[in-house]
Amino acid sequence: MILIVDSGSTKCDWIAVDEHGIQLMEKIRTKGLNPAILSESKLKAIIKKSKPLMLHKNEVTHVFFYGAGCGTIKPRTLLTHVLQFIFLNAIIEVQEDTMAAVRATLNSDEEAAVVCIMGTGSNCSYYDGQRLQQRVISLGYTIMDDASGNYYGRQLIRDYYFNHMPEVLKIAFAEKYNIEEDYIKYNLYKQPNPNAYLASFAEFMFLNKDSDYIRELIKKGVRLLTTNMIMQYKEEIKTCPVHFAGSIAYFSQDEIKEIGDEMGFKVGNFARRPIEGLMSYHTKKLKEEEI
Repeated sequence: MILIVDSGSTKCDWIAVDEHGIQLMEKIRTKGLNPAILSESKLKAIIKKSKPLMLHKNEVTHVFFYGAGCGTIKPRTLLTHVLQFIFLNAIIEVQEDTMAAVRATLNSDEEAAVVCIMGTGSNCSYYDGQRLQQRVISLGYTIMDDASGNYYGRQLIRDYYFNHMPEVLKIAFAEKYNIEEDYIKYNLYKQPNPNAYLASFAEFMFLNKDSDYIRELIKKGVRLLTTNMIMQYKEEIKTCPVHFAGSIAYFSQDEIKEIGDEMGFKVGNFARRPIEGLMSYHTKKLKEEEI
């Protein structure tokens, strides 16, 4: 049994597959396993709380973990130790979450590419065929994350309240969401994960993509992401593609391709859910190792 794991700070998804990539059970979800903010005992407790993981722990031969907080050596080593403690028969590999997007979108291990994440948040990295390079340190959703779900949610709410949204869409927006000001402020300033709350509004764009307003809104965000992130790799994009991972990117493919033509980068692959690409990636790699 192979476990492929995609973890953020709030939630963690586990998928169990066999050596052929066939899923063996329903997706398992636990609380997030961020080793940069959680202690060893807390990490162990979260995993042990999952009955399916504990029931099958001795059957696991490999754990491929991708997660927030795993970008530096100390927390990555801590989580590796925790996983080895629980899954005694397994080979453990821990990588940062951006590597999941890279492996899910590349055509081959040796391919060089710029890889963008456009989901709840956004990011952009360069993979040179061996190593991942990050040229901009993210300062979080409040001042970065262009073209992300939380960026678009924020823009939709602003446009609604500043009366920049077409009237027919304002009516539809108010029917779909609770846009009462106190409710919005409560979720933004008194509830956890305001970035995820903002991102929940992004669905509205893809239900109304026949609107010129929506299409221009999407392109505005992609232009910002291109200017601030993709263009950090001006030389690299002359010879390599730009791949995209995440649901926002997946549903914005036409607009991204249009901005690619406009701003001079070649659009490559799209992966809506990186974990699905990781299933293919790892089962293929394991088969190659057997040959």
